[in-house]
Amino acid sequence: MLLYQPQSGYCYNSDTHFLFSFICKNLEQFKNIKGELLDIGSGSGILGLLVARDFKKLKLNQVEIQEEFQFLSHKNSQINKIDNQLHKGSFLDIDFRDSLLKKLRFDYIVSNPPFYPSSVVQSGNESIKIARYNDNLPLEQFIIKVSKLLNNGGKFFFCYDVKLLNDIIKYCDKVKLNIEALQFLHPKQSKEASLVMVMARKSSKTRCKILPPAIMFDEDGEFNEVTNKVYSLCATHSIKCEV
Repeated sequence: MLLYQPQSGYCYNSDTHFLFSFICKNLEQFKNIKGELLDIGSGSGILGLLVARDFKKLKLNQVEIQEEFQFLSHKNSQINKIDNQLHKGSFLDIDFRDSLLKKLRFDYIVSNPPFYPSSVVQSGNESIKIARYNDNLPLEQFIIKVSKLLNNGGKFFFCYDVKLLNDIIKYCDKVKLNIEALQFLHPKQSKEASLVMVMARKSSKTRCKILPPAIMFDEDGEFNEVTNKVYSLCATHSIKCEV
């Protein structure tokens, strides 16, 4: 999959590759993957395009607030021959409707959202700030709106700063999003987890399972076998361009 990215500004990283692998593992238990898919904060389009590429009965919707990434999401959809409906603007403000102006509800929602708190030292690049820091998409409001947009039984996949896991559990429980699977991403075997990947389901009562931890690097700082398999699964090739 060819993906254009900005020459300067936020570029997708391994978080998205691991999240896609997590999504695929958890969808293995379901036989007929179809319906409406929404990718929140699509950026260059990578996550939603990968899911739509491998689950061809899903109809891809993307939402993106930044104009340069709106352009890239659309361009990357075109070059990879994947139909998409692009919703332009803030996820929290958009009234999602289809081409016939009928209200949309989703069967699958995926997101690698901005999750760094505003207290963290921020980049001076405005595009990177919007893509990384949760000022414009606070966690509680993000989860509340996702719940409103999901059909009953709908599935929500996302990753977030592991330090906020308590809040994730609390907010999901409040809006009847039952967490069915968690997986923790560690930079190295000897390091604490930095990221948590979450699968939640609307109005479900299935008990939560904890998948084996995902480790990115060996102790020498090289990609390990697991990471190489994740990258092979995604099979992406990045091209930098001026937007």
